[in-house]
Amino acid sequence: MNMRCGVIAGLAFSCVAAGCMARPQSKPNVLLILVDDLRPELNCFGADYIHSPNMDRLAATGRAFTRHYVQAPSCGPSRFALLTGQYGPAGNDALFKRADKLAEQPNAFPPSMPEWFRTHGYTTVSVGKVSHHPGGLGGKGWNDESQIEVPDAWDRYLMPCGEWETPQGAMHGLAHGEVRGQGGKMDVFQSVEGPDTIYPDGLIAQEGLRQLEQLSAQEEPFFLAIGLIKPHLPFGAPKKYMEPYEGVELPPIPHPEKPETGWHESGEFMRYNRWGKDPREDSAFADEVRRHYAACVSYADNHVGDILDKLKQTGADKNTVIILWGDHGWHLGEHAIWGKHSLFEESLRSPLIVAFPGMKSPGVQTDAVVETLDVFPTLCDLSGIPKPGFEHGTSLMPSLNDPLADGHMAVSYYYPGQTIRDERYRLMVWKGVTQLFDHQSPAGETRNIAQKHPEIVEKMRKEMTERLSLKK
Repeated sequence: MNMRCGVIAGLAFSCVAAGCMARPQSKPNVLLILVDDLRPELNCFGADYIHSPNMDRLAATGRAFTRHYVQAPSCGPSRFALLTGQYGPAGNDALFKRADKLAEQPNAFPPSMPEWFRTHGYTTVSVGKVSHHPGGLGGKGWNDESQIEVPDAWDRYLMPCGEWETPQGAMHGLAHGEVRGQGGKMDVFQSVEGPDTIYPDGLIAQEGLRQLEQLSAQEEPFFLAIGLIKPHLPFGAPKKYMEPYEGVELPPIPHPEKPETGWHESGEFMRYNRWGKDPREDSAFADEVRRHYAACVSYADNHVGDILDKLKQTGADKNTVIILWGDHGWHLGEHAIWGKHSLFEESLRSPLIVAFPGMKSPGVQTDAVVETLDVFPTLCDLSGIPKPGFEHGTSLMPSLNDPLADGHMAVSYYYPGQTIRDERYRLMVWKGVTQLFDHQSPAGETRNIAQKHPEIVEKMRKEMTERLSLKK
């Protein structure tokens, strides 16, 4: 089996005996777990029918941010914000555009977050989907070593591909090496008997465990990012993760009606084989899709548990900051959308959990409004390395020290518009149409109250404009 089809940069590591314990060091390690297309529908976030015991136990020992918002409702630009600490382009090629510009002008952008940690004595390793392309390469099959998505960021960037052969194949893979080809040929969901490794995330998790064991034995602190692909489309997971959801009554889909503006046709979802069915018109099929999505969440959750168990086994848990981050949300029928790519709450709200030894009030959630840009300065504070000064976010230390601390407005953007969210309101400007939504009203994001509150619109628009003016 081809275990690594992405490049391995830097010096090779020697093998480390199993069961080794972490060596003492002054700076804490960083373990960043990224989960693709993960909406905040976890048991620890209030979805009691979801089986997510491992993310739940992380939340029980850390701080879950119930109102965390991403910068963009798409993988590439959201990960740009996480990895650079800055607002950026709206397209999935955002990091590649940055890399191209850096090749022409080496000082065109400041260092990325992993590069910043690398320059401060950390060994940095990426496994799986951390930037937009699993393995962090471009070109044919996303496997060209001359096209690096985040230059100078990682000592090693790894992508085990197995039967899927290339990172691109693994990105949209189903069981036993099936890759996405011609549109409409691949099933939108699947449930197949077998071990975790019959889907690509099983291999990603295995490689992540190997790296965690090796890194925990070294003297230098590590910055390890492990990126899981599911629950990204297509919704495929081993059958054992589907079984808990069979026959379970699901909660009704809130506000399923098509909105006046801000809607899209769910093109990414609709390109798959759906057996002639449309979840917008067929409620039974809609529930089938939702159950398969939930199974993928439980599949990802099991890998999170394996990672947390390995961290504890090595002893490195006593000196490691853990961040679990979803790169954006996902509509499961809300606003008649099946997918992301909107500026509604469902696309922009995602899980964020921060845990570290000695945290005050562990297990207590915070409702403070925060955003992905805040992760970079927070990790600097927790690691004791200087904040670089170019970051656009705000450290989450106040909320980590006190779950009742205030948050701040969160700004997001996508091709047709921009939005800003505070504790009560969301302002959205989509294709020139201004909408204001009140989250204290049962109507939520289904009733536009912009004309009734021009003063709130003006205040929030000003803040949004000032923030987005920071974009390069």
